[in-house]
Amino acid sequence: MNSRGSKGSQPPLATGRPILIWDLPTRLFHWLLVMLVIASFATGKIGGIWMKYHMWSGYAILGLLAFRIIWGFIGGRYARFSTFIRSPGTVLRYAQTLLHRDAPRYLGHNPLGGWSVLGMLTTLTVQAATGLFANDDIFIKGPLYPWIDKATSDWLTRIHRLNQEVIILLVVVHLIAVFFYLIIKHENLIRPMFTGCKHWHGEGHASANPLGTAALVAGLVAVGVYLLVR
Repeated sequence: MNSRGSKGSQPPLATGRPILIWDLPTRLFHWLLVMLVIASFATGKIGGIWMKYHMWSGYAILGLLAFRIIWGFIGGRYARFSTFIRSPGTVLRYAQTLLHRDAPRYLGHNPLGGWSVLGMLTTLTVQAATGLFANDDIFIKGPLYPWIDKATSDWLTRIHRLNQEVIILLVVVHLIAVFFYLIIKHENLIRPMFTGCKHWHGEGHASANPLGTAALVAGLVAVGVYLLVR
């Protein structure tokens, strides 16, 4: 498969044939995660009785992340980690071409985008996992708080709070990158996350859309998270 555009003068991205790159489960994961992260941030800042909803959104995020990690191995072609996690050398070489007119294009995530996805998944997993053990020294405790001592819970709570700033930074960088590609490189990364398709010139293979497998994985993950936090 040739998932990268050739160097040289390239046709406009708005033309070409549409190819399914983001399967429906991947798109649903993305937009549900966006909504839940916003909800978690808002309810955590408000506090008080809203912390109940903060915890519920955290459980949902944990389930989504577990699903995405599994989907990274068995999902559609471009959702798999093997298609977008590339070597540091490849990332560096791609970064050096960012402002070039003949910079290579990718059907799925480009090398920088792939590592940004991995970074976001990692920090959100840390956030959701530490929240399970966190406490607020008043009346809110994570469902796994009884498994550890108070000092360990306090340490994990500090990580939970500090990691929030890392997540905010990554979100800002992500938004800047999306608008950089839209305005400077004339590549719309937002539309394919709604439609699933990207217009492409040359050789390229569409992703599968394994909905039955996704439903099974989602169901198993939901049961697992419920048993963990009940």
